[in-house]
Amino acid sequence: MNVRTPHTVVTVLDRRVAMFELGVPCEVFGIPRPELHDPWYRHIICSTRRAPIDTGQGVKLQVEHGLEVLEVADTVVLGPPFGGSPSTACDPMPDPAPELIDALRTAHDRGARLLSVCSGAFTLAATGLLDGKRATTHWMHAAALAAQYPRVEVDPGVLYVDEGSILTSAGTAAGIDLCLHVVRLDLGAEVANAVARRMVVPPHRDGGQAQFVDVPVPSVEESDALNETMAWAAGHLADPLSVQTLAARAAMSPRTFARRFAASTGTTPRQWLIAQRVLLAQRLLETTDDSVDRIAEMCGFGGAAGLRQHFERRVKASPQAYRRTFRRAAS
Repeated sequence: MNVRTPHTVVTVLDRRVAMFELGVPCEVFGIPRPELHDPWYRHIICSTRRAPIDTGQGVKLQVEHGLEVLEVADTVVLGPPFGGSPSTACDPMPDPAPELIDALRTAHDRGARLLSVCSGAFTLAATGLLDGKRATTHWMHAAALAAQYPRVEVDPGVLYVDEGSILTSAGTAAGIDLCLHVVRLDLGAEVANAVARRMVVPPHRDGGQAQFVDVPVPSVEESDALNETMAWAAGHLADPLSVQTLAARAAMSPRTFARRFAASTGTTPRQWLIAQRVLLAQRLLETTDDSVDRIAEMCGFGGAAGLRQHFERRVKASPQAYRRTFRRAAS
């Protein structure tokens, strides 16, 4: 992000508003946080129509701006086009207004980044900009998206997909994951973590939608054991942690622990550990003068080569390049 010019995020509303999905970009991008980064984002809400927009909750919203503000957008956020999902999992989503499709294509051609939350992916797909790309949406409607837009590679098992200038997220709360991911890309892990702490949400969930797909809810005892083990592991990332070590901590067999861990988080213990170690490395690169070798040891990678391998795979940048980009002046 340019140090002096605020990055403009425009959230687009259509026929009806999904209150939660609207609240997510308002919370992440719309609340000034100059103590974290100055300037913060500039957030604008616009609508495809001038008439008050229904929320389905007994409240109507009067939106000041129309689609013309997309001309100044650096990032565009699209929520569910009808304020929610299709009436059934198999129903196709009606095409968005032609003027919205044209405005989104123009914004993308100009270099704007496009984000969708939940079934907002249908609006992105209607532009043709998702053709040949991976995308996700709420798991209940992934099949409908794939059927309606067969050129889109729909992945129903993830919380969000980053295709560079086009990003899509799964249902409802996954929009938080995606918006925090964007803050992490723009301003670094330390700032994204600070926003997450204020929202009282995890700074990064390294899992997928699989744990939400009509599976039995784990018992309170199982959840407590897993949560306590994960919290302990997060504080001992420099140690050589194995599935056997974590399983013993949770008083489970390694096989049972791995199965219940995947059911609860949507990922494996090993992948979760790698993600946590990379996040710690991001914070240390931003906030300390420690060498890459020292940071690799502190994060449990053993050496710089291991850190670089996993860091570049997940962050798409080398540790040195990441530090140059996000290291803030001591002041």
